[in-house]
Amino acid sequence: MLDAFTPWPEEEAAGYRRAGHWQGRTLGDLLRDWAREHSTRTALVHSGSRMTYANLNRRVDRVAAGLRLRGIRPGDRVVVQLPNVPEFVVTVFALFRTGAIPVLCPVAHRAAEISHLVRRTGAVGYVGPDSYRNFDHAGMASGISAEFPFLRRVFTWSGAGTPAGGFSVSSDGCLSFPLSSIDAPPEPDPPLDAGSVAFFLLPGFLSSGLLMSGGRAALGTPAPPELIPRAHDDYAYQTRATGELLGLTREDVYLAALPAESNFAFGCPGIVGTLAVGGTVVLIEDPGPAEAFRAIEGERVTFTSVVPAIASQWLDALPGAAEDLSSLRVMQIGGAPLHRASAERLAPGSGCRVQKVYARGEGVLSAVRLDAPGNLIIEQASQA
Repeated sequence: MLDAFTPWPEEEAAGYRRAGHWQGRTLGDLLRDWAREHSTRTALVHSGSRMTYANLNRRVDRVAAGLRLRGIRPGDRVVVQLPNVPEFVVTVFALFRTGAIPVLCPVAHRAAEISHLVRRTGAVGYVGPDSYRNFDHAGMASGISAEFPFLRRVFTWSGAGTPAGGFSVSSDGCLSFPLSSIDAPPEPDPPLDAGSVAFFLLPGFLSSGLLMSGGRAALGTPAPPELIPRAHDDYAYQTRATGELLGLTREDVYLAALPAESNFAFGCPGIVGTLAVGGTVVLIEDPGPAEAFRAIEGERVTFTSVVPAIASQWLDALPGAAEDLSSLRVMQIGGAPLHRASAERLAPGSGCRVQKVYARGEGVLSAVRLDAPGNLIIEQASQA
């Protein structure tokens, strides 16, 4: 799988490093810097639980050691299929530190899509819920491991916060562990190249068939999803540059309303960009207005990223909303054009600036500047 990855030409890469765009640091290593600088600040919030930067970094270290103990090695591909919960962030950064490569996958994908990703990447591991929204992910993973003999590690997360069963071995030799049991004393990271593949994205949660409808994810994938490799250096720069465009600071609070594994929510600047400046990431599992508005008011959210369907739902719910949403200063719109009437309702006079974002997983990213005239913002938000 990695044989097909073409690194950046060395001359170009050297130029990016000289210019300071690329820092030669892996994403897992960068998290240590962020935790050192912002140790006592809140990094993650989810459903009433809070995690400081110091605790996030400590947990990532221990999970990384636990994954190594259970056979995950540098270069291994691991499918990660988790909802917007702290375990998603912890697992992905722990895999970065082991040198393994997460394959970020929508939680709505089912056996056909996951089988394709496992086969295509040669994934040796799978991380997903025990069950989620009445679907048996653990059973699905077990069936896929029986089909592909190289998939020999399954780690299951229980939303109840309790271990999803104990360690087990299937008849075909696949090892299954509760994700909550993956814990070991920290070890030094293996030597890693920041120009190497950090993770795989799908082309986009819209183009790959994950449509946001009624605040829930609905699957309609017409063809097997392909994969986009992203390197540590280039993705760290993407999140840093988009954060600078938004003027992000440690006082900002990001609402991750869209699926965390999407490029838009993960790094435009999203979760990674917010952590890079010492801000707070609020994770919600349902982007509908009820849960989103509670989170915005309760955590004083300052920016978020949504698709037009979600923006329209929020706008429709605004007249009857009792929550105080005045902290929200920026709403990023991406994935599709926003209907002009909706764009006008989100005009600067509403107290929230709109930023139209065009982002592809391959790395092309453009956004309207926040200081653009209001009429330009409306025009751009309502165009593809």
